[in-house]
Amino acid sequence: MPERLIRLCAFANGMEADEPNFHPLIRALLLHFMLAYDRPFAEGNGRAARALFYWSMVRQGYWLMELVSISSVLRKAPAQYARAYLHTETDAGDTTYFILQQLNVIEQALDALKTYVQQRGQETRQLEQTLHSLGSTVDLNLRQLALLAGALKQRSNRYTVESHRRSHNVAYATARADLLALASLGLLEQRKRGRAWEFLAPADLPERMTRLGAEK
Repeated sequence: MPERLIRLCAFANGMEADEPNFHPLIRALLLHFMLAYDRPFAEGNGRAARALFYWSMVRQGYWLMELVSISSVLRKAPAQYARAYLHTETDAGDTTYFILQQLNVIEQALDALKTYVQQRGQETRQLEQTLHSLGSTVDLNLRQLALLAGALKQRSNRYTVESHRRSHNVAYATARADLLALASLGLLEQRKRGRAWEFLAPADLPERMTRLGAEK
């Protein structure tokens, strides 16, 4: 086993003598296969193999693979993953089965990423349109619009008069008036935290903004 790990590391770094010129994706898939097949660790071999695959891809310039989740696809069809190893083992170590199966997994994962990006892009455009429409119908200043834009992107953000004051370099009274005005419109929820008030975006903030814009 130690010798096989040494050879695996050499292959990962392209240091083996007389090594064929592997495509980066094929090299990464073979590394995945080798580590998962040898199972050198007591546990976590599958996770380590996938991590090695991602490391190899990123190292060779395929940084987009960091955003691709092959695990989510593998979980849907674990039998196909296991069968690829079995076919390879029973056919004199021919890794073609594993490579083809993994290429199919990667294609599905890329399709899922593309769908996710398109959905998020559409949501972002809709929210930007809502924000623009609200700004033209409700008397909101740029600071308030900036806060709402941030709240739409990160709904868990918490705001205080002091944090809003620092963000926009305004007087305390101005920051307080900004937040209270948004709360009075129903675009922020106000609650006591210790001795200070904090403001949070409601879960249905986009819907509230749309309704408010339509009412005005």
